[in-house]
Amino acid sequence: MSRIKVHDKYFVPYLSEKEILERIKVVAAQINADYSGTKPLFIAILNGSFMFAADLFKNICTDAEICFIKLASYKGTKTSGQVVTAIGLDMDIKDRHVIITEDIVDTGRTLSYFIPQLINQQPASLKVAVLLHKPDAKVFEVPVDYCCFTIPNKFVVGYGLDYDGLGRNLSSIYQLEI
Repeated sequence: MSRIKVHDKYFVPYLSEKEILERIKVVAAQINADYSGTKPLFIAILNGSFMFAADLFKNICTDAEICFIKLASYKGTKTSGQVVTAIGLDMDIKDRHVIITEDIVDTGRTLSYFIPQLINQQPASLKVAVLLHKPDAKVFEVPVDYCCFTIPNKFVVGYGLDYDGLGRNLSSIYQLEI
């Protein structure tokens, strides 16, 4: 891992692919224990969570289903302040154990918008699994039940996270160089 350039900004190594995959296995083991004998539904929020959701789901040992929705609130390196639903939920979640899979929780805006919509559909339970959590950026109170990494309030790319569409394909996570 070395310094990279995405668009006009430079990023330095932060979390290696090996560190990410090892931590995902630990979180998956927690979920496997908590949901043993059930059939949870994972709802992955696109675009950012696709790599995390795939690697997490590969490590789930209980019967489970996964579906995808698309919510967006970022433009460049800053939140737009609005959450847009581009692809909605097409499954019935009433009486289902639901685990939202999200790449990052920083301000909490996206989940504060989405969670009430899910609660209205009466799931049996609702939990949130995140790859990255930035508690110092929190504006909206949202639950984080399963977390791979708590990170400082710095802009990151890689492993599904992007800067204006680029950087998602990086297998490691990089933080903005200051």
